[in-house]
Amino acid sequence: MTMDAEELTNVRAAYDREVRRDALPDTADARVERAGAVVRQTAAGPGWNGVLWSDLDEETADAEIAAQLAFFAAQGAGEFEWKLYGHDRPADLGDRLRAAGFVPEPAETLMVGRVDELAALPVEPPEGITLRAVTDEAGVDLMMDVHAQAFGTERPAIRHLMLTLLKNEPETLAAVVAMAGDTPVSAARMEMRPGSPFAGLWGGGTLPQWRGRGIYRLLVAHRARIAAARGIRYLQVDASPDSRPILHRLGFSTLGTTVPYIWTAKP
Repeated sequence: MTMDAEELTNVRAAYDREVRRDALPDTADARVERAGAVVRQTAAGPGWNGVLWSDLDEETADAEIAAQLAFFAAQGAGEFEWKLYGHDRPADLGDRLRAAGFVPEPAETLMVGRVDELAALPVEPPEGITLRAVTDEAGVDLMMDVHAQAFGTERPAIRHLMLTLLKNEPETLAAVVAMAGDTPVSAARMEMRPGSPFAGLWGGGTLPQWRGRGIYRLLVAHRARIAAARGIRYLQVDASPDSRPILHRLGFSTLGTTVPYIWTAKP
C-alpha cells in the first residue's frame, strides 16, 4: 500500500535527516563532514565526491556553490556531484548550479517502500533463474558484466565501491546476481548503514532479452527480506523511468525527484 500525504511528509523528513544531513561515509576510507551549510563527502581515488545535503537560500546559495567548487578543486577531485532534490532550496538552485558550470544528468524519482510489505511479496524465481550472492571479486565482476550490457557503460567507481565494502564492511552490502545457468542476466545491490532505518537499492540492471520476466521484482523482494532480517524499515530507490512503474506496482511511494549535477575539472 502506498503512503498517504502525512506519512510521505514524515518519511521525507526522516530521509533528509538520516540519509543526507547525518550521512555516514559510503566506505571506511571516505570522509563525510558538515561544512557550513552543506554536508559533503570526500574520497580518494575513484571514490565518490559530492554534496549530499544543503541548507541554502537566495542570499547564500551562490557563495556556497563557489566555496564547494574551490574546496573540491583544491582536493584535486576530477569531478564531484551536487545531489539536488526537488524540495531543496532555493527553488532555482539547479539554475545556479548550471550557471556555475555543473551539468545535470537525467532526473530520477526518489521512491520509498516499507520493508515489511516488500519482504512479504509472493515472488518466485522465473523458470531457469537462480540467485547467486556476491561475496568476492569474481561475483563483483559478474555484476559489472551485467551492468555494462544492461546500461551500456563501464562503472569502475561502482566496482571499487563494492570491493572496498566487501573487504572492510561486508555487513553493509548485500549484492546478488540472477543466473540463467552459467550466464549472468541481472544484478543488483543494497547498501545498509549502521543504525539507519533506510537501505538503498542500486543497480537492478537486466539484459534486454531477459526483461519482462519478473527478475527485477524478484531482486527487490530478495533484498527486502534481507533488510527485514536486519530490522530496516524502508527501502529507497533513485528510480529511472523504466523502473518507476514497476516499483509503484510493488508498493513504493514517490517522495520527490533527484538530479545529479556533475562538475568536471577542465583539462
